[in-house]
Formats: sequence, structure tokens, C-alpha cells
Amino acid sequence: MGKKLVIVESPAKAKTIGRYLGNEYKIMASVGHIRDLPSSSLGVDVNNNFKPIYINMRGKEKVIKELKEANKASDFVYIATDPDREGEAIAWHIAKALNVDPLSSCRITFNEITKKAVQEAISQPRTIDMDLVNAQQARRILDRLVGYELSPLLWSKIRKGLSAGRVQSVATKLVMLRDNEINAFVPTEYWNIDSNVKAENSDLAFVVKYFGDKNGDKAEKRKISNSEEANEIINDVKGNNFTVDSVKKGKKERNPFPPFTTSTLQQEASRRLGFTSKKTMSVAQQLYEGIELGSDGPTALVSYIRTDSVRISDEAVASSREYIKEVYGENYIAPFVRTFKNRNSAQDAHEAIRPTHFDMIPDKIRNSLSVDQYKLYKLIWDRFMATQMTSAKIDTVAVEASCKNHVFKVAGETVVFPGFLALYADVNEEGPSTDETKVKLPELKENMTLINLGVNGEQKFTTPPPHYTEATLIKALEENGIGRPSTYAPTISTILERKYVDKSGKSIIITELGVLVTELLDNNFKDIVDIQFTADMESNLDNVEEGKTDWIKLLGDFYPNFHSQVEEAEKKVERVKMQEEKLGEACPECADGELLIKSGRYGKFIACSNFPKCGYTRNIENIAKGKCPECGSGLLSHKSRKYSGKTFYTCDKKGANPDCGFISWDLPIDDRKCDTCGSYMVWRRFRGKSYPKCSNKECPTNKTRKKSSDKENDNENGEK
Repeated sequence: MGKKLVIVESPAKAKTIGRYLGNEYKIMASVGHIRDLPSSSLGVDVNNNFKPIYINMRGKEKVIKELKEANKASDFVYIATDPDREGEAIAWHIAKALNVDPLSSCRITFNEITKKAVQEAISQPRTIDMDLVNAQQARRILDRLVGYELSPLLWSKIRKGLSAGRVQSVATKLVMLRDNEINAFVPTEYWNIDSNVKAENSDLAFVVKYFGDKNGDKAEKRKISNSEEANEIINDVKGNNFTVDSVKKGKKERNPFPPFTTSTLQQEASRRLGFTSKKTMSVAQQLYEGIELGSDGPTALVSYIRTDSVRISDEAVASSREYIKEVYGENYIAPFVRTFKNRNSAQDAHEAIRPTHFDMIPDKIRNSLSVDQYKLYKLIWDRFMATQMTSAKIDTVAVEASCKNHVFKVAGETVVFPGFLALYADVNEEGPSTDETKVKLPELKENMTLINLGVNGEQKFTTPPPHYTEATLIKALEENGIGRPSTYAPTISTILERKYVDKSGKSIIITELGVLVTELLDNNFKDIVDIQFTADMESNLDNVEEGKTDWIKLLGDFYPNFHSQVEEAEKKVERVKMQEEKLGEACPECADGELLIKSGRYGKFIACSNFPKCGYTRNIENIAKGKCPECGSGLLSHKSRKYSGKTFYTCDKKGANPDCGFISWDLPIDDRKCDTCGSYMVWRRFRGKSYPKCSNKECPTNKTRKKSSDKENDNENGEK
């Protein structure tokens, strides 16, 4: 009797599943897609109902051959690719390649890789869901039509190497619109007036803030817009005490956040951990597919990571509440089972992202995880556990006090029972906030006198909206219905790689190239960069997934008009020339030309104005502050092409050693050595701040890193 064949996408997933199935099963991996549209041609017959022309992917010949041989030697095949439309499409392509009937019970899915989930899936196989397959085909073909027709237009009108896309072009436009808003912003003056006070019966000083002036018995809010108005109030208040007009005490509760979806995980990992969306999804995939945990073997630690759902299974709820009771006590368990609602029913196909093994406490398995795996796993663990904890109980007090006719206010909050905040505290850009009291106030009563210790006025100006960060851009894409969970990370990576946007710290900023491409598309293809049109298209594609819309009709409604617009643009749009900044230097090679700063596929560079007659080019040298720790020469900063513009530093080789090979991700600190090992010190950035750290990974002052992490970092240093 032959074995039963189970096919998954990745070797790591195959290894994990192998723990839960007996010897009668053979587990193999397709290593992702095995068939796709050809890269050398459109691959879609637009005159024959948009029939796709699939070919076996280059490099997959051996995998396909081995899968076919294993299928012939097996009694039955189960295709266990991911439980989403991409996974369903991979399953369909595998079935086609292996001559397996898609209408046979060959398909199994599970939202978590646990023994129970895998064995239940094996016992309940189904046919391949062609609605899901068609939804993926529709997206793939739509993106192919847009990309293959717009990209050559951009090559001919701007420069080679550019691309346009249904989601990436709208994401770029969002960044451009935000930056336009920032550039057009005109700050307006306003003043804050504060007074430092204390009650007669207390030594505790606190600050009251000017609110407005009295109009009868009511206080009307007033904005102070210039120094004359501010000085008038300050002079009225100076040297005079306040009277407490009202003290309003209250109680409120703060509820925990919902469990993670793909989008909120990427946003929170950016805010709390400083992870890019690409890094978050890479590490999350490792946690989902399985981590080697010593004697426990390969173990999947989290549920499926591509989900819009905030639903939680009853089993997971029960396990989390048991954990909370054991670790925090009975009074930290929510008095009722918390449930969270999805925006629409279509999002309920999967659960939220959550732990899958509730005995695998993050700190218990920390030594088996890389640093990044531990950080992200703990974030998912804490967020999920907090969902079933009690609300935080908070006492509030709001005080109004007046001096002459001027009303000042102060509000205080005290956490009297932390509830879920004991595990999952608030966070801002600087890190978690654990303060239990916002403003500490003494006991105050109406008509009480507050002694004025001094009044101050501060001139301020309104500020523009902030630049997008990865977290806020993902939030904007989600709120506008642009893209889906699986597209956010690759979309941001693409617009960074194409140099349509750049990063300054956490801020994402439009580039000159991004403006040129977006304006060309906006002027000639309104729908492609129209936010509402793109959102409506996403909804229509979701309808294909639900069997409500025919995918061929959807493409037929879109393509003819789009194709006509491309043909018209090819005729009427003139070539756009990017502005070139003059360097003020003659070309050292031909002497006749002038050196210009040009923009290329990999960023800006210096070239001769006589190109192509003269081919002289050189990189732009960005001088970094500091000295080379190896030879004492200067330092240069560079943007990594491979790692999305990440900055690294090298020796400028202008000193005594022109062959110096110094290179580092971190900026060395001048003349500062480690007190422990004597190695040079560097500035290490974390959450937007810099702090000194020894450059020697083996130094006892640095935390021990996992071998896998060291290997990854070594690879990065060699591939900048």
C-alpha cells in the first residue's frame, strides 16, 4: 500500500506538519508557486476572455518532477497550501501540474499548524474552491494588464526601470498628497498660558492651563493669537490667586485592543519594535511555519498571519483565560468573554493572529528564538492575552479655576486597577508609557484658593500633518480600502525600491521621480491613481472571491477603456526630463562637459553632461560626521540598494591607508572606546533615538545574539 502525499508551500511548514502525521504520510513542499504567467510576454489572451497562459516557473523543474513521481507512488494526494486565495491558487496549479482533478477531495486547510488542526483537516478534505482561484486569477491578470501596459509607457516617457501598479501607484499618490499638504501648510501663531499653583493646605504644585474667559456663569473657550492678547491675560493674572470654581470627579474604564490582524500587527510592530512591514511579515511567517524548539521539535507558534479578522475561537479564549488566572489572578480575568466584530462578514474566514500553543510562553522559549522572533512573538502573545483581561479602572478629576475673569483648567487621571494595562501598556513613539497618573493633584474643593506661584506664556505655531510612516501609510491604505493584508508590505517595499518615495528616519517622503510618475498617471489615467476607483475595484475583486461577480466580466469592463487610454497617452504625452542639478565642475575625463547630479534607477549620481559621448560617472559622496576607527580618515554614508535604502558607513580612503576596508551599519563615535573590551563605540538607533554601544558583538556589554541572527547580519555586511 502506497503512502498518502501531503503537499505544502514551504519546507519549514512541511517539517512542522510532519510531527503530527504518521508514517503513512509523505510531506513535500512546492516551495511557493510552481506555475505563473510568463515574464517575457503579456501572457494573457485579451481577445479570448482574458485566458491566462501559464507556464512552469524557471527553476521549478526539479520540484515539479519530484512531486509528480511522489504522486504516482501515492494512493492519494492532499494539497495543504495556505488558507487564502493565493494558497488556493497554488493548490489549483499543483493539481493541474500533477493531473489531479480539482473537483476531487484533494484540498485541506487549517488556520494554525497544530496537531488537532492538521488531523481535523485531513479528516475533512474538500474540493478546490474555484471562486478563490478565480479571485486570485482576476487580481493577477488585472495587475499584469496594468503593469505590462503602463510600465513601457513610463520607460519611454521618463526612464527605464520604472513600473506602475494598481496598488503601488495609489500608495505613492497618498504620500504625494500628504507631502503637498505639508508643503502648502501655512503656520499660524497661538499662545499657551500656564500658571503654576498649589492649594493652601498642600505643598504639591501643579499646572493649570488657560481655557478662556467667563461669559456670565459659563466659560467660553478663547484662542490667543498674538503676544498683545497673551500679555494682557498674563498681566491680569500675575500676582493674583485663583479660586476653584468646580471639581468634577468621575470613573471610567479603558478596554483592551482587539487581537491583531495583518494590518494592525504591521502597524504595532513598526511603532513598538521599529520593524519595517517587510521584516514583520518575514518574521511572522517563520513563527507561523514553525520554529525548532529543542526536544519539542519544529513548532508553529502563531495562527495564520494574513487575515482581516478579529474573531477568536472558543478554545483559544478558554486557554487564554486559564493563563491569565494562573499568572495574574482571578480578578484580572474579564467578567465576560470578550468578542470583537469584523467590519464585514467576508473577513471572518480566518481567526485573528494569536498564539497556537498556550504552554509556549515567550520567556520560556526565548533561548530557542532569534531576537526578532522573540520580540514579535511576545508582542502577539501580550496583545492576545490582553483581550481577555479586565478593563483598566481609572479615577478622573476635572478642575476649573478662575482668576479675575479668566478660566484655567486641569485634568487628572489615576489608574486604580491596571487590568489589561499590566500586560499591554500604551505606547507612543518614545516607547511604552507606564505612568499610572497623568497629572497628580491634591484633594481640591469648590471655592478653595489656589496660590499663584507664577504665570508663563509661550508662543507656539500650528504644525502641518506629519509625514507618513510605514505604520500610518498602512493604516491609510486600509482605511481607504486600497490593497489587502498580503499587499501592504510588498507595496511599500516596491515604492521604496523604485525610488518613488524615500525614508528620512521613520518618515516616508515623496521623491522628484515619484511626483513625475504620479502626475503623468494622474493626468492620463485618472482611474489608476483614483483612490475611490481603486477601492471599488478591491470590493469587486472580493465579490469574485464570494462568487457574486464573474471575473471575466470584471476584466472586460475595465480593460478596453484602459487600453485606449494607453494608446492615446503614447501619442500625446511628451517625454519628461528630470531636473538635473549643476555641480559647477568640469568633467575630469573629457574637459568639455559639465558635471551634473542625475537621478538613476538606484538613486542620484554624478555624470558628465556630454553623455553618451562621454561616459564619466561617479557616486555622490555624502560625508558622515566622525572618523574611521581603523585608519583615522573620514567617513562616508551610503544608501544600501539591497536593503531598501538603509544607511551604512565606509572609510573615505583619503587618509594614510587608501585600501582601508572599514564598513559598518552603525556610525562610529569619535575617539571613544569600550571600557570593557577596548573596541570602538558606535551609535545604535532604536525607536528613533540613538545610544552608544560597543561595536564588538562578543563584548560582554552586548546581549548574546542568536547564531542565526549573527549569520544574517554577517550576510548583510557582505552584501551592502
